[in-house]
Formats: sequence, C-alpha cells, structure tokens
Amino acid sequence: MRDRYAEIQALDAEVVVIGTGDIRYARAFAEQDRIPFPVLVDDEARAAAAAGVESVGLARLLALPSLPATARALRAGFRIGRPGKRVNQLGATFVVSPAPERLLYQHYDAHPADHAPMNAIFDALRRSESGA
Repeated sequence: MRDRYAEIQALDAEVVVIGTGDIRYARAFAEQDRIPFPVLVDDEARAAAAAGVESVGLARLLALPSLPATARALRAGFRIGRPGKRVNQLGATFVVSPAPERLLYQHYDAHPADHAPMNAIFDALRRSESGA
C-alpha cells in the first residue's frame, strides 16, 4: 500500500496499519520501510479481537501456500522484523466508509503471506467515492 498511497489519498481515503509489535518496533518498521501512514500497536489484541482476526497455530503459520510468497518477498528485499507478543496473529484488510459508516470490503488473511488484492481494495475505495 505504501507504493500506491498517493492513489489511495487521491480517492480521499486513508491507510492505518495496526501491528503486534511494541512502539519501538512500530517506529522502526515505519522508518525502515518508509511507511507514510499511521502505524499503531495492538499488543493486547483488542483491535484484532474486535475485528475477528484469527490467531493460528504453527502449522498454519508455516503453511505451504505461504512459502512461494515469502520467497518472492525476500527476493524483493522485504524482511520480517521483530515480532510482537502474538507472532501467530494473522492479518486482515478493511475498507470502511466514514459517512455513512459502513464496511465496504474485508479480507481475512488465510496464512501469513496472504494479503488483500490491491484491485479489490481500489474497487471498494472507488465504490466509496461514488457513494455506491
């Protein structure tokens, strides 16, 4: 999302990342990866629980489908930083319209390398912009 942040802002939208690391980790992540949007910390799992985001066992963390995506990310120069307390926390992506408040899109990661497709995120943002 970092690389398409200007496009997201052009659609009058904002990105907020909520992670599991402590404040030092979040700051290092934002600086190292040049993250231009807010990075918040949820080490007590309150946001994850409220959104119904799964925590999983070791087998799911090391799931076969995540290995090719992990290899691609490493080749592209991405590195896994220091994990927070909940290394087994999967991620999720939500697109929420502020007015009227409604959930336009949701994607719950199936494994650590599973992420919402950018085209689906942008489709939801455009729906929000058009009022659809």
